[in-house]
Amino acid sequence: METQVSIEAQTDAEQVHNMLAGSGYSEKAIRYFVEKPHMGIIPNADHVSEMTGSCGDTMSICIKVEEGVIREAKYQVLGCPGAVASAMAAVDLVKGRTIEEARSLNDGDVFRLLENIPAKKHHCIQLAVKTLQKALDEYTCSSDQ
Repeated sequence: METQVSIEAQTDAEQVHNMLAGSGYSEKAIRYFVEKPHMGIIPNADHVSEMTGSCGDTMSICIKVEEGVIREAKYQVLGCPGAVASAMAAVDLVKGRTIEEARSLNDGDVFRLLENIPAKKHHCIQLAVKTLQKALDEYTCSSDQ
């Protein structure tokens, strides 16, 4: 029975992979979606921000900053594979960078890291970047006071 369950699970994972690949997602974007390396919350985060996109996808980001450097960032995403992959890629691009360096992140940076997602999902990249920038702006404003 256990063998049958693991074969079914593998088949499901392969089906998801094939469906995403057939929809225009790169291997890298699929890996981000499946593995979700930066999904979750950070206990005692320095700041948390949330945004909802025009499509209804919602993202929340937690950031931990030490001496002006983003040491940790995690998203919670209620959305499609494009939203999840975009958020995970954004963290890889800003983790270990200063707030000012992270502020320069743009949609093109995330797209290049993902390599490809369907054109109708490019708004997901915009949502991930805007959510991050909102968190950085709010964090900076609150720490300046």
